[in-house]
Amino acid sequence: MEADFVSTISYIFALIISLLAIRVSYVLYWTGRPLKSSPTISRRTLIVLGSGGHTAEMLSIVNVLRKDKFAPRSYVAALTDNMSLQKAQVYEESLLNSESNIEIKRGGAQFMQIYRSREVGQSYVTSIGTTIVAVMHAMWIVLKLRPQVILCNGPGTCIPICACAYLLKLLGWRWCTIIYIESIARVKKLSLSGLLLYKLRLADKFFVQWPLLQQKYPRSQYAGRVM
Repeated sequence: MEADFVSTISYIFALIISLLAIRVSYVLYWTGRPLKSSPTISRRTLIVLGSGGHTAEMLSIVNVLRKDKFAPRSYVAALTDNMSLQKAQVYEESLLNSESNIEIKRGGAQFMQIYRSREVGQSYVTSIGTTIVAVMHAMWIVLKLRPQVILCNGPGTCIPICACAYLLKLLGWRWCTIIYIESIARVKKLSLSGLLLYKLRLADKFFVQWPLLQQKYPRSQYAGRVM
């Protein structure tokens, strides 16, 4: 009897591992494939902002997007970063005042904040707890917003968000295309956020702004300068 029980558990465990391996292979195969193009489809877009030059670069990228194709848009920044969301709000308000497309006005925009995994100067021991909180908060944001596209360009806050979106993709809950654009400040090597997304293959599209980086990281794509 005990032998039959152990055999059944082993069979179930092997089946789960096999199904998971098939799902991972499927996701890896389709990761990086072009988005399906349609004149009527718009995609819920989550835009991750960061302090310093990250927000300026990201808003430059958003400025050249087809606003009716990437809508509604949601912006997220670290809880301690108020300036980035203010800049995004000013940008979205300028669109409402200038654009005549009713779909852009109807889509609107959301602005949210997320806990940091680790503050500057925080010890690594105490950062374990804050990292857990940040991941849980990121999962709540992803489940709430249900983004179909995530745009990010280097701030550390993008890691838990992209990881949660990728996990839901693996589980078959929701497919989300992750697009990463490395900061123009990175000339010879990737940022820590970029390196993690590149090595773990979390990003569907990985763009760099310097030819040297593209040569060093061949799975990336050279996008030229966005600013």
